[in-house]
Amino acid sequence: MILSGKEIKREIGKGITIEPFSEEQLNPNSYNLRLFNELLTYDNKELDMRSPNPTSRITIPEEGLLLEPNKLYLGRTLEKTSTDKFVPMLEGRSSIGRLGLFIHVTAGFGDIGFNGYWTLEIFCVQPIRIYPSVEICQIFYHTIEGDYDLYTSGKYQNNEGIQASMLYRDFDKLPK
Repeated sequence: MILSGKEIKREIGKGITIEPFSEEQLNPNSYNLRLFNELLTYDNKELDMRSPNPTSRITIPEEGLLLEPNKLYLGRTLEKTSTDKFVPMLEGRSSIGRLGLFIHVTAGFGDIGFNGYWTLEIFCVQPIRIYPSVEICQIFYHTIEGDYDLYTSGKYQNNEGIQASMLYRDFDKLPK
């Protein structure tokens, strides 16, 4: 089941943390998260899953930043979230998607116990100007049944910024 907006509000400070929290961003069954003022882009035209890929940081000025089509940008939410009781999910907002801006193409499924900022996979189909602090996506929460373990992975847990892919770390676990 998905938590209602009223239930999300009731769980703030108990089973859910959203910092900073503003009641104006609360929806009937989700909470709008805002875009931080930085993006990352990968430096190389070809990326390698087995190794770290170099990135460059871009600041989004108050007057906005024009994104190029067919290019991946990594952003992050302005809000830091955590939950030790619910399954968090992230989706783009329909108003944003209708402009041809895709916010979270994959990996919108979070883990119970995740604590940090959400890295956003931003992709546009035509040039579009974006702005810092815009309500860019929404988080919603599912209940879970049965016993569960909290997310404790060192890859993305307790992050403080935009996280480029760390898939290369998974190759250490593969059988040789």
